[in-house]
Amino acid sequence: MTTTTKPLTGRRKEAVARVRLLPGTGQTLVNGRNVLDYLRRETLVLHALRPLVATNLRDKYDVIARVSGGGLSGQAGAIRMGIARALVRQDEALKGLLGREGFLT
Repeated sequence: MTTTTKPLTGRRKEAVARVRLLPGTGQTLVNGRNVLDYLRRETLVLHALRPLVATNLRDKYDVIARVSGGGLSGQAGAIRMGIARALVRQDEALKGLLGREGFLT
């Protein structure tokens, strides 16, 4: 298992997210703030972190994301795509599952 040193980009609508995955305990920071403080709604947090939940890796990685543009919903979707792309970079075997779930498009 390697760490993602180069941020991976996720996009949705007008939002752009640069996401890094680091081995850790499941902490998620968005623009330097806790993910729930930033996205403000539990449903958006669940939407953004869905790739980690689907792969049972929620407690294995810390997520650091920088997002800009769009609204909160678009930003959550961009984070989701960035996390999915970073997971595929970590383990190519996850590409099938994440692709079927629609996280890579």
